[in-house]
Amino acid sequence: MHAIFKWMKRILLLFFLIVFQNILFAQIHEVGVFLGGSNYIGDVGRTNFVYPNEFAFGFIYKWNKSPRHSYRFSYTQGGISGNDLNADNPGRTSRGYNFKNNIKEFSAGLEFNFFNFNLHESLKKKTTPYVYSGLSYFAYDELFVVNGETKRDYTNGAFAIPMVVGIKSNIITNIVLAFEVGARYTFTDNLDGSNPKNPRLTTLKFGNINSNDWYVFSGFTLTYTFGEKPCYCSD
Repeated sequence: MHAIFKWMKRILLLFFLIVFQNILFAQIHEVGVFLGGSNYIGDVGRTNFVYPNEFAFGFIYKWNKSPRHSYRFSYTQGGISGNDLNADNPGRTSRGYNFKNNIKEFSAGLEFNFFNFNLHESLKKKTTPYVYSGLSYFAYDELFVVNGETKRDYTNGAFAIPMVVGIKSNIITNIVLAFEVGARYTFTDNLDGSNPKNPRLTTLKFGNINSNDWYVFSGFTLTYTFGEKPCYCSD
């Protein structure tokens, strides 16, 4: 899985190089950063769906195909953690487990604007809610808990489905500010050490092993727009 993650990083780098070599095409582009927080939902600690308690940051690129939709690519990383002592569930509080993990995510998909968001109308301030979804691949550490202590086994990777809602506005010419909350449904149940994949550790499983974990990135994106005015024509 580590080799796959390295391969995906090279592919993403190549993609960005191709994009920057073709900025004169009749399209508009956005590049920028994400700053915010992260949290997880699983078998350890709090059960709040949005409760950012770790720092997260990332980079984002959008290819605005029309005023209503964009192809979006991003890299985001952040910590996730949980502590049973902070839970409202008495069973978790008495158990007292805790963990820390790191998420490094590549994501690609489609962003849809509820209202027209034509960035070439630079004299007009525009605001729109939006949604985003697609496919994410992320690296994380496989964990396990023994004698109440959480330990690292190895680095693994898994896919996730991002479900993002946000609102954005062009605050000044060529600059777009957005706030978004993005939950990721993952195809793993071991961000917290509750369901280790290592066959030698099957006796250490705990919690609901039939429910996969989630993680959430919440925060702001700030992007710079550039490119020639496109002809928004149907393909």
